[in-house]
Amino acid sequence: MQAAPVRATAIPSFTTALRAVESLLMSSGQRTARRNAWTSVLEDRRRAKDRVEAQRVLEQSVSVSVRH
Repeated sequence: MQAAPVRATAIPSFTTALRAVESLLMSSGQRTARRNAWTSVLEDRRRAKDRVEAQRVLEQSVSVSVRH
C-alpha cells in the first residue's frame, strides 16, 4: 500500500483568493482606489489608538502631579 502523494502546490490563502476574484471583477483603477481607501482606514485607526494612548498618559500625569 502506497502513501498518498504529497501536494506540491500550496493552497492559496483566503486573502489571495479574494484578490484573484477582485482582479477579475474590478478594473485596475478601482482596485487601487479600494486599496488606498483601506490604507486610509488603517491609518485612521492607528491615529485614533495613538490619541487614546496620549490622552491616557496625559490624564495619568495630571493625576500624579495633583497628588504631590
